Amino acid sequence: MANVPVAVVTGSNKGIGFAIVRALCKQFPGDVYLTARDPGRGQEAVAKLQEEGLRALFHQLDIDDLQSIRALRDFLKEKYGGLNVLVNNAGIAFKVHDTTPFAVQAEVTLKTNFFGTRNVCTELLPLVKPYGKVVNVSSMVSSSALGGCSRELQQKFRSDTITEDELVELMTKFVEDTKKSVHEKEGWPNTAYGVSKIGVTVLSRIQARMLNEKRKGDHILLNACCPGWVRTDMAGPKATKSPDEGAETPVYLALLPSDADGPHGQFLSNKTVRTW
Repeated sequence: MANVPVAVVTGSNKGIGFAIVRALCKQFPGDVYLTARDPGRGQEAVAKLQEEGLRALFHQLDIDDLQSIRALRDFLKEKYGGLNVLVNNAGIAFKVHDTTPFAVQAEVTLKTNFFGTRNVCTELLPLVKPYGKVVNVSSMVSSSALGGCSRELQQKFRSDTITEDELVELMTKFVEDTKKSVHEKEGWPNTAYGVSKIGVTVLSRIQARMLNEKRKGDHILLNACCPGWVRTDMAGPKATKSPDEGAETPVYLALLPSDADGPHGQFLSNKTVRTW
């Protein structure tokens, strides 16, 4: 199967992830994997696409579980010798009026949105084949949350030389600061989701830089994007975009032509590069 192109979308049994899989089934010339924590829900989503005449394949993936990530990694390596498109879509958000203590929200949100996404990248990026595409689904909230950070934190998050270890240290510090109730004093904004997505956007910039340094000749393009405000279980029914509209920018980045030399290491919304 090494000649069959393969695309993987994390957290894709519903919402934007499902819409991304649907679009890739129509446009990507290879196998498309829908993944979900719960195999039952994943298989149901695959069956739903089948009814639309679309062929998606299923593989279990819980990005909070390293064993689960590594099982997917080994499967892709063995069956396809790597992968061509990776869309890191899986993520969580507490509702605005959720009464869960902020420190708990911070820990849980960052565990999935930042640390889980980072673990997927650590295991799967080495498998990405030449001319591959990696799309990390972030959010415009990462920009507004960045604006809510102290000047010192903003400088760190905008730095072109920040390392992955330094970013991990900052994300860990945010969680610790919330536990001590000093996060605002330490210059953090009051949004765990926003900080988790700052992490995703900055991680994408770092990863793109690393690809330039270590795999320049492979022409892999890696970007972060905001799908927009989309009607999903997460964002609620009042949002302005349908899931299919929300999928447009991630799909555009996943399907950039092989001769494209950009965008790379950028943050996009509505298919447009935004200033970070």
